[in-house]
Amino acid sequence: MVSRLQHGWLKAMGVDVPWIAVDKSVVDSPNTSVASDTTSAPASTPAGSQPVEQTVAQSVAALPKPVAASSPDLVEQVPGPDLATLSLMQIAQAVTACQHCGLCETRRHAVPGEGVEKPAILIVGEAPGEQEDQQGKPFVGRSGQLLENMLKAIGHGRETSVFITNVVKCRPPANRNPKDEEIAACAPYLARQMEVLAPKAILAMGRFAAQSLLKTEAPLQKLRQATHTIDLGGQSVPVVVTYHPAYLLRRPVDKRLAWEDLKRLRELLS
Repeated sequence: MVSRLQHGWLKAMGVDVPWIAVDKSVVDSPNTSVASDTTSAPASTPAGSQPVEQTVAQSVAALPKPVAASSPDLVEQVPGPDLATLSLMQIAQAVTACQHCGLCETRRHAVPGEGVEKPAILIVGEAPGEQEDQQGKPFVGRSGQLLENMLKAIGHGRETSVFITNVVKCRPPANRNPKDEEIAACAPYLARQMEVLAPKAILAMGRFAAQSLLKTEAPLQKLRQATHTIDLGGQSVPVVVTYHPAYLLRRPVDKRLAWEDLKRLRELLS
């Protein structure tokens, strides 16, 4: 059953119940990357929440520097000897100072992540886009606005119960797909974030996010059809796979399928 309020949010994200209301103002983009669009949507931080600040302290230089990656599968490895002890803020500082791959040479800002410290949902996207690179925040612009509506449709939000990050923490040039070595270089940071955050569920948005988290090469369509699990500190955490919001902006007809994924996530949290 969908409440009147939820129905309003669903219509805002382009999904009507029980049919699809396609937003004719959205024009398919020739860019097939995961980047967000150019209209920023600044997020507010209400009292009582504990977001991770994106402006990091001056002590970045004092953090241990990562060693060079030598394996494409680094989820169980760490870029520095003290990574396993770092707090969420210290992880953000380490990401900002990271020079683990060539993306550090072209980025404006690294994008460690943003949200509450004990989230119900950890959202993992693929890589920052142009607006994220400029602002140092994940999922801004039109993709961020769509994500906000998707979350509100199931009773959640980045200011109240969600933490948002990406598999790759720096923008690939020209919004190209992230390379294996770039994903591997960032994998220890993501692994430590998941340990510290200990979410109740994970929402993987896009093929690279899903395949990286689940260590598989299965296509996105197949991964969407099941609820997966990963182990975090001895706890089995469910993982739901869905489309990236940037893809949904290019192909609004698939918002209906994304809504089915969100309903599955809501049921897991209920």
